[in-house]
Amino acid sequence: MASSGNFCTWNPLGAHGGGTTDFGTLSGGNLLCTLGDSAFGNFGVTSGKWYWEWCMTGSAWDGGVGWANQQVNTQAELGYNSPSSATGAQMVYMYLSTGAGNWVIISDAPKAASSGTNVDYSSSLAQDDIIGLAADFDNDKWYMSINGSFTNMRSSQNPATGTNPLCSKSGGGGLVTITRTAGYVWYPAIGNWAAASRPSTVNFGQDSTFGGEITAGGNADGNGFGDFKYSPPSGFLAMCSANLPISDDIDPAQTDDDYLGKQFNAITYTGNGSTQSITGLGFKPDMVWYKRRDTTNPGVIMDSSRGVSEALEPNSTGSADTNFTQGITSFDTDGFSLGSQVQGNGSSGSLIAWCWRANGGTTASNSDGATTATVQANTKSGFSIVEIPNYSGTTTLGHGLSKAPEFIIVKLRASSSQWIVQHTGLAATQIIKLNSSAAAATDDAFNDTAPTSSVFSLGSGFAGSGTAIAYCWHSVEGFSKFGSWTASGNEDGPFIYTGFRPRLLVIKGISATNNWMVFDTARQTFNPIDKNLHWDTADVEATEDYRDFDILSNGFKIRSDNGALNHPSGDEYVYMCWGDVPFKYNNTF
Repeated sequence: MASSGNFCTWNPLGAHGGGTTDFGTLSGGNLLCTLGDSAFGNFGVTSGKWYWEWCMTGSAWDGGVGWANQQVNTQAELGYNSPSSATGAQMVYMYLSTGAGNWVIISDAPKAASSGTNVDYSSSLAQDDIIGLAADFDNDKWYMSINGSFTNMRSSQNPATGTNPLCSKSGGGGLVTITRTAGYVWYPAIGNWAAASRPSTVNFGQDSTFGGEITAGGNADGNGFGDFKYSPPSGFLAMCSANLPISDDIDPAQTDDDYLGKQFNAITYTGNGSTQSITGLGFKPDMVWYKRRDTTNPGVIMDSSRGVSEALEPNSTGSADTNFTQGITSFDTDGFSLGSQVQGNGSSGSLIAWCWRANGGTTASNSDGATTATVQANTKSGFSIVEIPNYSGTTTLGHGLSKAPEFIIVKLRASSSQWIVQHTGLAATQIIKLNSSAAAATDDAFNDTAPTSSVFSLGSGFAGSGTAIAYCWHSVEGFSKFGSWTASGNEDGPFIYTGFRPRLLVIKGISATNNWMVFDTARQTFNPIDKNLHWDTADVEATEDYRDFDILSNGFKIRSDNGALNHPSGDEYVYMCWGDVPFKYNNTF
């Protein structure tokens, strides 16, 4: 049998979300939780069918067991307090209490009758009772069992056939309905709001005895992974790394040529003031964004669609330099070659280059939108370069990707303009600017319209001034992620689950004035990460230990209360992240 890899545990670093950190006391390999407060799993999911078990190993309990999405307030104790500081928070869980009835709840107001409904099972919870939790995120259906029986909770409840769930999306036959926000990450979660010690133990598949509390079950999932007390429903899997989803297009187990290490990389090098070839990238890049680290100098963006003679500076509103002949002189099979231009190859200069692969410089006409664009797309990695012709009024343009972009940068080429940015963490009516530290602002540059799976929109305020270039990205499971979080306002900041080890992480505060903070593991290979560059300025690299965080196998953990990362409480931040090792394979061999 193949290795199951690592199993989910409770996360000692907490969970994604706003609010003050407030977690239970963990032990037993982070499977036993005692005292009050919350615990959240260190695996996050957006799709698939998953099963895990929870056991009340103590003699009393007063709290909730279930799931919480990425916007949950980490002080909410799975619904005990309203997560008012985070928007879009949703929880699907059962309220359990010894000596009381059992509830299924979906709300930020847990004990209101309007937010849940009584279920058939009304007996008191007893010590060593086991709750089985089966969640179908492909069809938005949630099921729960007691001591192996799903019909104890609702007659004819059947996860295997998808019938009679306790909770579902509208029209799904559940006792309670929910409208799940697409793309939000969900975590296993518990919340115990009793002041006294209330021990419980979880089993994500690693131990059906729950730390020796009960007799072993020995039941595996359909892939042969896990050790559960009761049999997982057909089609539902253990939360182990071997079962984690990853896009087939970039999975190193399924492709030799297109895995994620062949789609993006960051590389450091030293300038020589003459000519040189930078190798070791691992692929032929189509977009190279390089920046001096050791001296004040603006960054430069060049791409294979516009060619090696045209460059743009991301911190400037100026037009493109179309005679940039000593920058990148060629895009090579394992990197790129440079001329003597000081920004990219100054003598003894210390530099970083962030590089993306598109389609090898081959473009195609795209008429999906009202205006025909020239597109170079890499649908495997969710990245495209869009050349935009002159147009007037409002328009739509095809981006050439298979999903709606979540991060779009647009700049006029032949004339002065802002670098306008659309991000999934912003409202459709808002933008931020790549060349500016300003907070998010209402602007019709994208015609107040979110992108679709085929096109993105541009408003009249960006029209009629010549040709433009756009760079578009969307998240790819195991490789890239674009999202947001709410500041906790303290040094023990949010943990952000990405599903991979980040290689490049960019952070931008959108509630107040904040620079574009840029970090990567090419420049720094150990935690805490604190070597910072700005995309919106020409500043040199700075080591800022008051603005640090940890890069982890499955995401990153903010460890600062600085205003650029996590302050004040309630402020919003967006991030852009590309990886080098998916969580499925990280530290699991």
